[in-house]
Order: sequence, then C-alpha cells, then structure tokens
Amino acid sequence: MVPAFLLFINKENKMQLSILSTSDVHGYIRADDFRRPLLNDGLGLSRAATVISDYQQQAQQSENITLTIENGDFIQGSPLTNYIEKVATDQTDVYQKLADTVKYDVRILGNHEFNFGREYIEKVFSETPNLLNANILDETTQQPFVGEPYKIFERQGVNIGVIGLTTQFIPHWEQPAHIKGLVFEDPVAVAKKYIAEVRPHVDVLVLAYHGGFAEDLKTGQPLERVTSENQGYQLLQLAGVDALVTGHQHREIAEVVHGVPTTQPGYRGDHVGLMTLTLNESNQCVSATAELLATGNAPEREDIVAIIEPLQEKVDQWLDTPVGHVGDNMQVVDHFAARAHNHPFIELVNQVQMAATDTDISNTALFNDEVRGLGNAVSQRDIMTNYIFPNTLVVEKLTGQDIKDALEVNARYFKVADDGQLTINPLFTTPKVQHYNYDIWSGIDYTFDISQPMGQRVVAIEKDGQPLDMMATYEVAMNNYRAGGAGNFPMFSTDKVVREVQRETADLIGEYIMAHPEIHIEQPTNLTVIF
Repeated sequence: MVPAFLLFINKENKMQLSILSTSDVHGYIRADDFRRPLLNDGLGLSRAATVISDYQQQAQQSENITLTIENGDFIQGSPLTNYIEKVATDQTDVYQKLADTVKYDVRILGNHEFNFGREYIEKVFSETPNLLNANILDETTQQPFVGEPYKIFERQGVNIGVIGLTTQFIPHWEQPAHIKGLVFEDPVAVAKKYIAEVRPHVDVLVLAYHGGFAEDLKTGQPLERVTSENQGYQLLQLAGVDALVTGHQHREIAEVVHGVPTTQPGYRGDHVGLMTLTLNESNQCVSATAELLATGNAPEREDIVAIIEPLQEKVDQWLDTPVGHVGDNMQVVDHFAARAHNHPFIELVNQVQMAATDTDISNTALFNDEVRGLGNAVSQRDIMTNYIFPNTLVVEKLTGQDIKDALEVNARYFKVADDGQLTINPLFTTPKVQHYNYDIWSGIDYTFDISQPMGQRVVAIEKDGQPLDMMATYEVAMNNYRAGGAGNFPMFSTDKVVREVQRETADLIGEYIMAHPEIHIEQPTNLTVIF
C-alpha cells in the first residue's frame, strides 16, 4: 500500500514543487538516542533519509520537482558529534558524506554549529559547495565567512532561488572566542536585500532560516519574549517569498500563512518537513500545502547506516567506559519534583561546577525530561546522555540583588493551577519546551512563594545561615550559555565575568566522579516552594 503522503493529486496537470527539509538533526544519525536501557529509536537521519528518498521516487514518477534542505544544527548535539570533535578528529568528513548521500540540495548553518568554534566550522564545511549563509559575515571582508548567500536551481524549466539565513542571536549564547571576527546581521534586513536581487531571476523563492517563531502565526501575538532570536514571523511577511523553512526551536509546525507555506520539522530527524507548491503555466505559485512526515516507522536507509556504523560502534565502546560510583539516589524519576525540591543529581552537577571554579554558589538546570540522572555504576554514556550540551563554566561576580533578581526569573517556572496544585507555567512549555531555562541553585537556601505575583516570589534567601546581603558581591558559577544572559536573565552579563574554565562540563563531571570514588549526596533541602 502506498503511504498517503506519496499520492500526488494533480487533477489539473499543473507542475508541483515539493520542498523537503530536515532541521536540528544534532548528530543523531542512526535510530538511536544513545541511552541505555531507555532507548528511543523513533528518530534519526537514517529514518528521515528513507522518507525523503521514497517521496522523491514518487515525485519523479509523477514528473514533479523536489528540493531538499538540511536546515542546520547538524554537526553538534549527540555523543557521536562529541566523539568526532574530541577523539576522532580526522573523521569530520563523515558529515559531508552523509549529506551527499541524502542528496541535500542546500545546507544551512545552525547556531550550535558554532559550539566548536569558527575554525571547526570552516574545516567541516570546507567541501560543502551548497552551504548557504547570507547573514553571518567576516568583519574584515563583510562577505559570508563560509558559504554563499543564495543559490538558484533550474529544475524542469523552473528557476528556484533559495536564500540561507541563521538566527542573529548567537552572540548572546556563544563563547566570544568561538565567533571572533564574525558579524551577525539581521536576517530580515538581509533577506530583503537578497530578495530584491534574486526575485527577478527566479520563478519560486524559498527562505531557509535556522530560527523559529516568537509570535502566533495567525494572529501575530507574542508567544514568548520577543527578541531577535526567532524572526520567522517577520520573514513570512516579506513580499516575494513563496515558502519558508524554519528550525532551531525543535517545534513541529506545518502551516500556510497568507498563502505562504512554512514548516519546522522537529528534532533529531523525527520529522521531515514537506511543502508542496502548485505552479501555473507561467511557473508562478498558485497554491501551497504544508505538512510534516513522521519518520519513526520508516526503516533505516541502509546506505546511511553503512556510512556511520563503523564510527558509531567506536562511539558505543567509548560511551561504555566505566567512570565510577555515585550511590543509589541519583536517578531522576519525577522531574517536576526534582525541579521543585532540588535533587542529588542536580546537586552533583553544582558541586562539580563549584569545585572546578573555586566558588561556593552555583546554578544549573535539569535540561529536559529525558535526563534520568545516574545509577550507582556510572559510565561515560550516562554522563554524556544526561549532560547533553558542550557547555563550559563561567564565574560572574554578582550582587545579592542580582542573585535575588535571577531567582525571581526562576520562580516564574511555577504556577498554581485552578485546582490549587503546583504546576509548570505554560511560558516554559509553549510554544517551545524550555526546562533548561529554569535553574536550581546550590550554596544558598531560598524560598519561593508562588501565591505572590511574579517578581515578588522570592521571600527568603540565606547563605551560611544568614540573610543574603543585597549590597555585597558573590562569585557564582554557571554555564557559558546562561552567563551571557540567555533565557531572560539580564542580570547575568559578560562584563561581570571574573574567570572561566574552558573545559566542557561533561568532562568535569566524569573527572569529579573518578576523583571521588565514594560519592554520596543526600537529598538537598535548600529549595522550598510554597503556594
């Protein structure tokens, strides 16, 4: 039986152009999220590639056109990508081999591509002729530091232009050394410039943007704090655009807005975005549809598996390296309770951060609900699948008032539901799940009263049994992402940084466990939430 998405209905015999996209694959190539025993295999580029190739075959039979886009965050985000960057440094060409095998027409830079630095990007994408990057420039040449701004494809007499854009918000998160000499231009302004240049030469114009939406697509009402991070809504309003591919937020979006289709195909290859444009005799778009194709039930494509499997076997061997023991109370079973009361696993991460930075106050987040904490016997796999980001550590000198202000941001995470129960504020789950923007602190005792208005919920803060001095200064350890103020923490900023530890936190956790073979951390009692 032919899947429904493969049935082309084209009663008027008009040409159709289908734009297929993946985004935020994050190095999950096989149908394997690397966790054991809680394996999730309903994902992966190997499954997405099958969906893409099956669709392309059917399109070819129907004499319709396809265009494929890899929309960024491809080379970072999994134990596999960390292994390549740390250990198998001569294997970076595997990313291009994979992209060539999928036969992407276009590739886009994601924000996480910068996590390993500019030189790494230039190395990995040195043989990528279809990389599009219109708005990240070399400050000296004022030209794209890698890639080209756009490409024009001719398919069956149809000229298709694609402009490549990336969120300009990267300097708010990234280590300065990783983006030295780069200028991040406004993608909306840059898109306007290149639309004017490209549109006269094409029949169809596509924007591929590694960024998402801060507003509701239908009403334009803000769904989150509006910054320059997610400008997809503004891009949709630009005249001359026929389709918009998005990513970055890991959302699942397929809509047509004022005749312009847009997609955002999830995370780790769990969906393929599909936009189909129907063209008239003059090759003008007269109608469009948008949908997401789930990949979880598709078989893994054998040629993709063949490329990655030798390397993935080595990754699995590396991940199974024993590290040490941490006791029997570090498994996270109830994530909400852990965030509301602190947890031994969270306390461990904070202890590691304090030890590495010589501080006695620290904050960290329980990044997502796939984080399961640690069993007694810890392997490298356990660390890498619990601490999933390549964060390094930063120490900032903060006043007591700065700390209180940060805690007020954290207190927004909670809400009292209509039934009187404590729950999660929808601001942290809609439109994008953002558990990683709620921090739990160690080294201080603090109390939230959620019955109070936001901004007035921190009712007690103590350090060493004494009220925190609002005028005094304290050194606080945090990850480099938070240190730039990301997550709506304006009280954190680079001008308050007093030192950095340029080691990835996951490595520091492993070394700490090996150096402390008899770790036992009791349930922390420093966080109280009343409502």
